[in-house]
Amino acid sequence: MPFSRLVRFISTDGKTYTGDAILPAGTTDAMKATRAKVIVGDIFGEYTITEEVKDIKKLLSPLSWSQIPTVRLLGLNYAKHALEIKLPKPIYPVLFFKPLTAIGGPTDDIPVPKLAQIDNETDYECELVIVIGKKALNVTEEDALNYVLGYCVGNDLSQRAWQIKKGGGQWGLGKMFDGWAPMGPAIVSSSIITNPQNLKISTKINGKVCQSENTSDQIFGVAKTISFLSQGTTLLPGDVIFTGTPSGVGMGRKPQYWLKDGDVVEISLEKVGTIINKVVYEKDVKAKL
Repeated sequence: MPFSRLVRFISTDGKTYTGDAILPAGTTDAMKATRAKVIVGDIFGEYTITEEVKDIKKLLSPLSWSQIPTVRLLGLNYAKHALEIKLPKPIYPVLFFKPLTAIGGPTDDIPVPKLAQIDNETDYECELVIVIGKKALNVTEEDALNYVLGYCVGNDLSQRAWQIKKGGGQWGLGKMFDGWAPMGPAIVSSSIITNPQNLKISTKINGKVCQSENTSDQIFGVAKTISFLSQGTTLLPGDVIFTGTPSGVGMGRKPQYWLKDGDVVEISLEKVGTIINKVVYEKDVKAKL
């Protein structure tokens, strides 16, 4: 029997486990789970959901760095977002990468190092995240969803000054920092989310709604994205793909809003749940340019 909502967590015994979250009645948000059934084995191969139940002390990223071969991300993948920042819709998916160290957990702080504090233009981006479940090479759009293990919600943090102005158009330079791709709170099985193109997605900053959209506004849906990215390039089990952000980002607001030290960012996706991360500015370290 496949998992429903796969979580990785530290239990009250201090040990780290992978488990299938036991949700309280009336919720689909794994962030609210306090217990999970322990999973043993390879989640990309043979595994067993045991009857052993552990308390959840702290939720971690559903996948560890060692389980993720690559972190791929799409830019400009929502029609209204392209409109708000006054750029044309792309003809093909716009792809970039983040380092594994960018991956963070659903409740981890978002560290803003001194280098990223220059010009103070750190932005939030709520995103649907795909987790690939098996090798995918040259797959068709019709078959693409069969390669999905499940879905998370994530935040593609972006330092716009480095991304656009100082970096010479090198998107990765403004998105590379440690902890700048928190994701979770669980990997929700593709057997639960059978249609990823009709999910509400949103961001709150300090309780105020800043983004509120539906994945139906994506220019390149999940199936098309997987098919395109697999052409001539093998997607591996554990690869994560952030699928772009909807309208409402700080850069597109009037006036623009940049994340500040102490801001609390809540990113939510229907049927998946919420990640809650606090922005923490690095102190007393000089940036070396």
